[in-house]
Amino acid sequence: MARIPSPISRSIHAANKIISGTTHVRCLATPSTSKAAFSQRLADGPSLDDFIAGDAPERVVLGNTAAPRLPTYLKTSIPSGKSFAKIRKDLRGLNLHTVCEEARCPNIGDCWGGDSGDEQQAKRAATATIMLMGDTCTRGCRFCSVKTSRTPPPLDPHEPEHTAEAISRWGLGYIVLTSVDRDDLADGGCRHFAETIRKIKQKAPDTLVEALTGDFAGNLDHVALVAQSGLDVYAHNVETTEALTPFVRDRRASFQTSLRVLQRAKEEGVRVTKTSMMLGIGETEDQVMDALRQLRRHNVDVVTFGQYMRPTKKHMKVDRYVDPAEFDRWKQVAEDMGFLYVASGPLVRSSYKAGEFFIENVLRGKGAQRKAATLLADRDVQAAGTDKAVQV
Repeated sequence: MARIPSPISRSIHAANKIISGTTHVRCLATPSTSKAAFSQRLADGPSLDDFIAGDAPERVVLGNTAAPRLPTYLKTSIPSGKSFAKIRKDLRGLNLHTVCEEARCPNIGDCWGGDSGDEQQAKRAATATIMLMGDTCTRGCRFCSVKTSRTPPPLDPHEPEHTAEAISRWGLGYIVLTSVDRDDLADGGCRHFAETIRKIKQKAPDTLVEALTGDFAGNLDHVALVAQSGLDVYAHNVETTEALTPFVRDRRASFQTSLRVLQRAKEEGVRVTKTSMMLGIGETEDQVMDALRQLRRHNVDVVTFGQYMRPTKKHMKVDRYVDPAEFDRWKQVAEDMGFLYVASGPLVRSSYKAGEFFIENVLRGKGAQRKAATLLADRDVQAAGTDKAVQV
């Protein structure tokens, strides 16, 4: 009686026929050069018989081996935990967006409290950066993964109320609000931003509010409207050095406009102003020093440094992965220049839990305010001295 071959035997037999060339595959279109080259690499590589016989190489390298590999200190675990799931559920139920998700932040699991076994404790320690005015930006910076459009959907009139409701549920001590750029709106969305802050202060008066805004197309009256809304920290990111700004940010943004935004917020009586810079995109030490000097001249209180990480292949490439020791050096340099607080590290982002904890203590007059009070009192003296040479 004839032996019926098993499905595995038939598969191996068919594969061997393809490798040996006895079976022909008809193509409906002529393959491109890249496809032909890839096919040739496969043909020149180990065959199925090699794998079955155990003679195949242990590792076959495909892709671009010239690009810098991600260091281990930039790898984070997949977010999980009760607090993480609860915050995400609340956000979905109220139709709110977070920059944590839209910008693919690597710290989302830690900041949303996913690393704690106690649900109440985790919820209290959690930090979420809520993104107002939708999830579609009118600008297209080369580093940002938030989707873009010239005509994003209209504003949700219920968003300020929903945002305040979510924050009052969480019982957080410190919350960060940010937004997409809305150049399609006459006021850039500043009134929507201000209304959200006022409602948060009504529903959760003990919560400190940081607003991370855009530049409102350089309209300083719009900046003033947000600054006067009752917030505690006004943040606006310069993102990179002045020399690299045209190559990194949207063409409508400028380093000098960002400085004027931060200065106007301070003039309106905001106690703490804050900005953030990415490293690893081709900046030089002289360029970073120049940026820090200009920030101090404009009385910026807090600066953070983080590693640029390419969100997709459509975005600008990483020039280099900065060593943690270099981040430590920049932290020391900025502190010596008189900044109130500096967060600097590979995984630091503009909204950074450790920094927010420090600022919260300063604003509430707790433990760390001795240094803060000295720095705030001496701001004018420190700003005048930022042109002195600092060794890096």
